[in-house]
Amino acid sequence: MQRSIKSSKELGAQIKRRRQELGLTIEEAASKAGVGTKTWFRYEDGESIRKDKFKGVCRALNWKSLPEYQTEEDLQFCLEEYTKHEAWSQYIQNQFGDLAAISFVIGSDILLDWLQEDLAGLASMPKGSHLGQLEFSCLAPSLPKQFFMQYDYDFLYRLRATVLRLRQSAHKGALEAKSVLDELALYLISEQSQDAIECMASSLESAGIPYDSEWKNWVFDFLGDMDLMICLYDDAYLTNDHIYHFEHWPEKQFWKESSI
Repeated sequence: MQRSIKSSKELGAQIKRRRQELGLTIEEAASKAGVGTKTWFRYEDGESIRKDKFKGVCRALNWKSLPEYQTEEDLQFCLEEYTKHEAWSQYIQNQFGDLAAISFVIGSDILLDWLQEDLAGLASMPKGSHLGQLEFSCLAPSLPKQFFMQYDYDFLYRLRATVLRLRQSAHKGALEAKSVLDELALYLISEQSQDAIECMASSLESAGIPYDSEWKNWVFDFLGDMDLMICLYDDAYLTNDHIYHFEHWPEKQFWKESSI
C-alpha cells in the first residue's frame, strides 16, 4: 500500500481553483491544511498527496473528499507504513502507544518541512532577521511569544538539528530531553501532528487502533511535568537567570533519558 494518493494536473488545477474561490492565499490554505507553502505549491502543480495530509487539504478547501478520489480502500490506515519510517520509535510505541509513535513520525515530518521553508526564507534576508520579518511562517504561531525576535536563522538551524537528532535516537530505541530545546522540539512535534491524527481517527479505528484524545499528553508523560507549558506558553515573564529563558535553551539542564 502506498503512503500517498496519486494526483494529476487536473486535480491540481481544481485545488487551485477552489482555493481561489474561497479567497485563500497559498499561505492561508497551507496553514489550514497543516503543510508548508512549498508542499501546497506542489499539490496545485499536480504532485501526489500523502494520505495523512489529504484530509487536511479537504478541510482547508471545505471539501468532503478530493474530487478525483476513487475508493475508500486507498485510505485504509496501515501501521506497517509508519514502522518503516526513519523516525519510527519502538520505544515510544511500547511506552506511550501506537498513536504517540505515529504522531512522532507525522509531527517531525511536518516540523522539518516548516523549518526548511523558514530557513530558506531567512537565508535570503540580512543576518539577524527573525521569523516575524518573513511574509509568512507556518511555524511562528507555535513558538513561545516572549522570545519571538530571537528566532533567527541560527536558532532555526539549531532546532532543525535537534529534531533530526531526536528522530535518530528515538528510532534506535532511546529518547532524551536534556535541554529546554529538546523539550520544545518534542512538544512542537506532538503539536504539529494533532490535526492529522484527529483527521485519521476513523481510519485508525478501522485498523484496530483505538483513538483516545489523551494520546497527545505522551510528551508530558515522558518529560514528567508540564514546566515547558507553564514557563513558555502561559505568558510568564522570564528573567535571564531563569532556566527556561531563551539564553539557556541549548544548555543541558535535565537528565530525562529512556530506552527500550
